[in-house]
Parts: sequence; C-alpha cells; structure tokens
Amino acid sequence: MAPNQIINLLQLAAAHHKAGRLAEASRLYAQVRAAAPSLAEAWQLGGLAAQQQGRAQEAATLLAQAHRLQPKNADFAAQLGAAHAAAGHPTEAEKALLAAISLKPDHPEALANLGFVCQLLNRIADSKAWYDKLTQVHPKRVEGWNGLGTSLALLGRFSEAVDAFQTALNLAPSNISALFGRGRSYLQSHCVPEALRDFDAILARQPNHIDVINDRLFALNYLDSMSREELFTEHLRFGHLVETPAILAAHAKIRWPKPSDPERSLRVGFLSCDLRRHSVAYFTLPLLVHLDRSRFEVVLYHDHFVEDAVSEQLKQHATLWRNFVGQSGDMIERTIRSDAIDVLIDLAGHTGLNRLPLYARRLAPVQATYLGYPNTTGLRTMDYRLSDPIADPPGDADPFCTERLLRFSSTAWSYTPSADAPPVAPTPCLASGQVTFGSFNALSKVNAFTLSLWRRILERVPGARLLLKSYQTPGDTWTRKLAEAGIDPARVTMLQQVPSVAGHLACYGQLDIALDPHPYNGTTTTCEAMWMGVPVITLAGDRHSSRVGASLLTSVGHPEWIASSADNYVERAVALASDAGALSLVRSTLRRDMLRSALLDQPAQGRRFGEAIRTMWRETCARLQSRP
Repeated sequence: MAPNQIINLLQLAAAHHKAGRLAEASRLYAQVRAAAPSLAEAWQLGGLAAQQQGRAQEAATLLAQAHRLQPKNADFAAQLGAAHAAAGHPTEAEKALLAAISLKPDHPEALANLGFVCQLLNRIADSKAWYDKLTQVHPKRVEGWNGLGTSLALLGRFSEAVDAFQTALNLAPSNISALFGRGRSYLQSHCVPEALRDFDAILARQPNHIDVINDRLFALNYLDSMSREELFTEHLRFGHLVETPAILAAHAKIRWPKPSDPERSLRVGFLSCDLRRHSVAYFTLPLLVHLDRSRFEVVLYHDHFVEDAVSEQLKQHATLWRNFVGQSGDMIERTIRSDAIDVLIDLAGHTGLNRLPLYARRLAPVQATYLGYPNTTGLRTMDYRLSDPIADPPGDADPFCTERLLRFSSTAWSYTPSADAPPVAPTPCLASGQVTFGSFNALSKVNAFTLSLWRRILERVPGARLLLKSYQTPGDTWTRKLAEAGIDPARVTMLQQVPSVAGHLACYGQLDIALDPHPYNGTTTTCEAMWMGVPVITLAGDRHSSRVGASLLTSVGHPEWIASSADNYVERAVALASDAGALSLVRSTLRRDMLRSALLDQPAQGRRFGEAIRTMWRETCARLQSRP
C-alpha cells in the first residue's frame, strides 16, 4: 500500500473513531498496522479504540507496541499505564506511568492514574502524594481533587475528604464524581442526612446511577423514619433498573445441564470485597473451616485492593482465590463462567464495592446472598437469602424479600472470639458507684430515635453515664447532636480509636450495659460485648436489621434483654441498671452461655450451612430436571 493510501486509511479510521463507530475504526486501524507496522499512531489509536470498547487487555497489547515504537512519547506511556490499570495489572501500569512522568513530570493524566494505581496496590499514602502533586501543579483539574478526596477517605480522614471534594465542586458544581465522593465521605463520617442529600441530588440528574443507588439503599437502612414497605419499594426499583428485559432475555438463553446427581460435590463461589480484616470475613471463616470438603469445593472471589492476614487465613480453606479489584463486570463474568461455579454466594448486598448487577446475568445455576447486608437485594435473579427464623420471622418477613428466605439455623451467624481478648473485667459500677451505658457501634446507626431512648434511660438512672466508641472519632457535630437530643454532653464520654484488637476489647471493661441502636442493630459489637461479659439491651423491630440483636441474644439464652417496644427498651435497661448483683452474675457467666450456644458451635453451624447449600442445589436440580 502506498504511503499516501496508508495516511488516507488512517485518517478514515480516525474519522470513524471520532464519530463513535468504534468497531469500524478498529477494523481500519488493523489494516493500517498490517500495511505499516512501524506506524506508532496506528497502534496507539487502535489501543484507545479497544479500551473504549472494554477490551482492556487488547488495548494494553496495542499501546505497548506504540510505546516500544516511540519510547520518548509521554502520552503513549501514560495511555499504556491507563490500559494496564483497566486490565487489572497495576504493577505494569505503575511502571508505564512512571516512564511517562520521567518524560514529562507534570503530565496530568499520568499523575492522576498513578494516584489511582497506588490505591489498587494498597499504597494509600503514595496515592495521596501523587494527587497532592497533581493539585499543586494543576490546581484547576477536578480529577486531582476527586482523587485526593478518595485517598483521604481511604486513610480514614473523612472530614478532609469532604473538603477536597468540596474544592472540586467549587471548580465544577455539576461534577457527579465530586458530589458522589462527598456523599460517601459524609456517610463514612456518620452524617447520614447529608449523605442522602448528595445522593438524591445526583439521582435527580442521573436517576440510573447504579453506584449511587447502591450507597443510597445502604444509607436508608439507618433511618428510623422509613417503613419496611417503603424500604422494600426502594429495593424493588433497583431490581427493575438492573434486571432489564434485554439482560434477562439474553441470559435466559443459558441452558444449565440437567444434573445427573444432585448429591455430587459442588463448586461454591463466594464474592465479596470484604475477604480481609472485616466483620464479614470473621463470620464467614468458621463456616468455611467446617464445610465438608468431600461435598464442597470453595472458590473465593475477593474484590478489594487490601489482602491481609485474614485473607491469608481464608485462602487456606479455598481451592481457588481470585482478586477482581479494578476489573470490569464483563471480565468478571467471563472468569466466573469459566470457573463453572454451581452455587454463587454474594456476601455484600448493597454495601461497599458490590457487584450485584452481575447477578442479573445469571452467573451460576444457584445464586444466594448472605451475611453482608441486612435486607433484600431487590433482584429476582437472586434465588435465596440465608437467614434465621428470628431475624426474619416466617410469614412476616417473606413478602419483603425478592429472594426465597432459607432459615438454615436458629441464628444465622457463627462467631469466633478473638484470641487476643483479655479476661472479663470486674463490673465497673461496683467500683465507680455509677452505671455506664454505652455503644461501640458505628455512629451512623445512632439516629434521633435511638438518642431519644438513651436520653430517657439517662433521665431514669441518676448519675449514669454514656460511653460511645466508633471507628471514626466523633467531633463537634456529635456533641451538637447529643445536645439537640436532650443529652448533656458532660455525661457522655467519646473514646478514641484503639489500634489493637486487645485494646479495643478491653474498652468493654468500662461498660456495665451495652445499648443496641435501632433500627440498625449491631452484630460484631453485640458479640464482642457479650464475650467481654457485657449484657446488651435491644429493641426487636419489624425488619432484619432491627432483629439481629434478638437473634443473637436468643441464641445465647438471654431473651430477657430483648425489648418489644420503646418503653420496654427503657424499662429493661433501667431495671438491669438497678441490680448490681445481676450485672456481676452476668459478667461471670456470659462467656459460658456463649460457649454453649449455636453462635459459637462452629462445627454444627458449618454443617447447617453446608446443608443449606445442598438444599438450594437440590431444589434447583428438581427445577432443572422438570424443564422441557
């Protein structure tokens, strides 16, 4: 092909590219590369077109050749780094991006992507440093402030994150990423109304923004003003958005083979962003330890940049471990299908970095959700939700779930006390002469209704104090909220975060009675409190999130701490506070009660969990067998 023909063909391909006709552009770029393999632009533009079509690995291959042909081109190196990041290769991405920076130290795209890649590599301080540099040399670039806000949030510096996103919004008031980042930072700093305000503002402009809808649904569980009917309707809207007729029709064509043996060994996949130092992992691990390996093969799909000692423990009980962090939904779908999973269990629900939209594509014959989220997913393609008869009472809870509720045990959790837990401390009120109530739950759960209950308790118990501890240290905002609720801040102690598990658990030694928030109960905190000898008062409500406490307390043999109404909650707390002898007896016997319970009978819970998986599979086999 003559040189002028090559140039004309390249220009035609670029015209198609600019017009959005990516497939045709890619075809023509390939012709140019075949005719002129040393023309770097054909490799570069072809790589960009491939990346725009979601073919990240192909994009990286093409851009790598462009970079080899023009190693001094900073743009080519930066684009290669972005493609490697999209393909799930952060180490290769960092290498290419550093090459771009060496050629052009203020390259804005390279700086931004270095910040992002360092997040993927769990080097958050480095990520912040790159975004700091970007905001210094390009202070008008919104992506720099957005990236800085994300890094600050990952470092737990949420108020600073809010400020960074606000700077981005000052530059671009309609920037969705900045508004979403600010909303998430508000939520992480326990400012639920402010978070919902930002989420609603986004949805007013982009009503189908899946990530925002996810975070908003999670936040709605904290509200004391939303009925379960309203909450269910909100979840149904998510399902209707994700389970489009086109998606359902496309994946209805999948024909799972009719099973010849419903009792055969099953390949069970677990998908979660929390297979690390997180409550979800702590409650999942004992079940995996005690699953019968002759009946179940475990595949763990992690989806987070952090892999830690808990991740390593989980890996020991899996035949396959994959980390999907940074990968597209299409890439994840291809991988899970190639792994031939029989039962796929979601452990996230609408929390964090979930992948719920993928379940609408029917990735496995059986799809179930468990543990990570206290409500329905809203998906009809999610076949089951694993629970228990107290958290989700039969007949009462079923109409508010799109999934079939499978109540596999008397309590749905399996708790493992920390090996670092100190001995139970003496009852504090015996030494101090005053009762200390408290909560170590996330302050997002402590709404106006919960504060009103706690105010009434403090009014009834002279001299009593309230001790609060949360993963984010409360600030002036919470002092104001306490005062607005009628609680004297002078009667409240707010503990700082404690870095060690042993130190954190030792803080329970300052509590006489733990108070469960409503309607979003504690789970880990309730188990921790009881293990440290502290009774927990809970108010059983009309939804799963407000019945977790009832399930846990019933399991360990203490239904007397479960209130049936707001007045009853106050009365039970006051009555318990008036009996120091009873508090001392509880302190000395509660660990024994827990050790005798289903909550800590891990081998039995593992068997029950395995039987639940088998039940789901048998029922699915029967359905597939009856298929024409």
